[in-house]
Amino acid sequence: MGTSIFGIGVTALNTAQIGITTTEHNIANASTPGFSRQQAVQTANPPQFSGAGFLGQGVNVSTIKRMYSEFLGAQVLQEQAQANQLDTYYTEIQQINNLLADASAGLAPAIQGFFSGVNTVATTPQSQAGRQTMLSSAQVLVSRFQALGQRMADVSAGLNSQITTSVAAINGYAQQIAALNDSIVLAQGTSGGMTANDLLDQRDQLITQLNVEIKATVLKQTDGSYNVFIGNGQALVVGSGAYTLQAAQNQQDASRLDLAYSSNGQVIRLPQSAIQGGKLGGLMNFRTQTLDATQNSLGRLAIGMASNFNAQHQLGLDANGALGGNFFNVPVPSVAPSVVNAGTGAVSATIANVAALTTSDYQLIFNGGTSYSVLRMSDNTLTNFPAGLPQTVDGVTFALTGGAPVAGDTFLIRPTASGAGSISLAISNTNLIAAASPVRSGAALANTGSGAISSATVNATPVLANPAHPATDLNLQQPVTITFNNPPTTFNVAGVGVPLPGTNIPFTAGAAITYNGWTVSISGAPNAGDVFSVGTNTLSTADGSNALLLAGLQTRPNLSNSTASYEGAYAQLVGEVGNKTRELKVTSQAQTTLVNNTIQQQQSISGVNLDEEAANLMRFQRAYQAAGQAIKVANTMFDTLLSLR
Repeated sequence: MGTSIFGIGVTALNTAQIGITTTEHNIANASTPGFSRQQAVQTANPPQFSGAGFLGQGVNVSTIKRMYSEFLGAQVLQEQAQANQLDTYYTEIQQINNLLADASAGLAPAIQGFFSGVNTVATTPQSQAGRQTMLSSAQVLVSRFQALGQRMADVSAGLNSQITTSVAAINGYAQQIAALNDSIVLAQGTSGGMTANDLLDQRDQLITQLNVEIKATVLKQTDGSYNVFIGNGQALVVGSGAYTLQAAQNQQDASRLDLAYSSNGQVIRLPQSAIQGGKLGGLMNFRTQTLDATQNSLGRLAIGMASNFNAQHQLGLDANGALGGNFFNVPVPSVAPSVVNAGTGAVSATIANVAALTTSDYQLIFNGGTSYSVLRMSDNTLTNFPAGLPQTVDGVTFALTGGAPVAGDTFLIRPTASGAGSISLAISNTNLIAAASPVRSGAALANTGSGAISSATVNATPVLANPAHPATDLNLQQPVTITFNNPPTTFNVAGVGVPLPGTNIPFTAGAAITYNGWTVSISGAPNAGDVFSVGTNTLSTADGSNALLLAGLQTRPNLSNSTASYEGAYAQLVGEVGNKTRELKVTSQAQTTLVNNTIQQQQSISGVNLDEEAANLMRFQRAYQAAGQAIKVANTMFDTLLSLR
């Protein structure tokens, strides 16, 4: 009886002591990241049978339970990965949005300033100050394009740095998780299956930190270890082994890094679709969905404006009396063969129609024989060309320029990516601004009819003596006379030109008359013998008619298949980036709220409540004191027995 009393008291004392120790451990780790509250699970010892029935044998602590919900833990991980992806995307796109929408650093003021300078020359072509203003505003526009292009390049380089840092963090977490797997299996195996609570908390905290970088899927094994997978099922941790990720240079674009998976000595590049969740997912989505498109949009705007302006400028006459040349240097598309190409084929890309340009990059694929395919990467539209190259897609002409490709060889074509960063001015002399029209029309003073001839306009596609350069049309400035017959229903054309001069050509008032790359019209009612002439403009320094046409390019829809002006295209870009930024702000905040709510639910189970622990501490303290008093009573009873004689 005395032994039983002593034994029960000792079990109560030990149980209370374990309860105090567990409570103190909870209090000590109340602020430890990832710590889950622990609880001593008490069970009654098996009773002993006696004549009076079953007598209790005290208490036992069967285990130290970890208060943790696997369901809520998995939900937090999933929601955190999405929240980190959205937050990272939002942080990155804010840079672009602030830059494009800035009233002083954006492109819109520079475009307006440039065309304002062109208008000044159109109204005062003889003013050197006006011409200098036009050149200065053109340089401001070019510098603004270049600054935006450089900023895009800087953001891209910053992404590479962040990707490298994130990959290093992921590899570090993977190694620590693998090491903890080994420790947990060993600890739980030698303890008869008892859970290694603190080690489990440390491992779950590492999984949480891993999900900050990239979405990870966890599968628990029967031995207590975790297998961790990323992407489309690529193993990152299996038992006590950790695999390695790499930030590998893109095979076609040396300026960017891809995510690669290292397994058994092989490097496997992960597709974009496999990189979801966490910072890495946000960085990759920002690059492919916003940065590339923004860079290409700015490049398309620069190339479109420069090409259109050059084409019209070449149809004018400068202050020296020479036909105009290029006003801007237009960037060319970039073509990069894949580093794994087996053939020697070389490919070129040229812009055939700026109005048809998109903001997409393209991949040219050689299928074998004469068959090629062009993949538009913005929407994965594949166009097949079984008859070989050259072929034109979206205003870009692809051609094989040498060597022999091998089936499977690919080429990355970026038609507009370098447009903003590489545009520059082609002239620096104000006299080279082709503000005047090269041809001038007029009516003879002796005319007696009411016929009036319009100003001569140079055609956008004149008949050329040298098709490679519109400005070298040798016939453009040849003198031509138009003489009306009797009756004045027909006229004769005299001079050198294309088409050849003719006689008795039917006359329709206001109808176009085109020769040598220019067009005029005669209105009213000419009389027989009335003469009209078109010839070289000898007043080029005082004529601003071509500058007026150049100024008109500002509002003409020259981009997006002739649906958008330059300012309209830029406004559309600013709107798209702004809308995406607002969308990400809202969704990021909503996702963060969702994560916080789920964490609160999780902490209601796993979190340490100091008030509750203080109450437990007092409860176990009293239990310990009561157990000690029971032992004291048992000791007194035992002494009483010993004193009997």
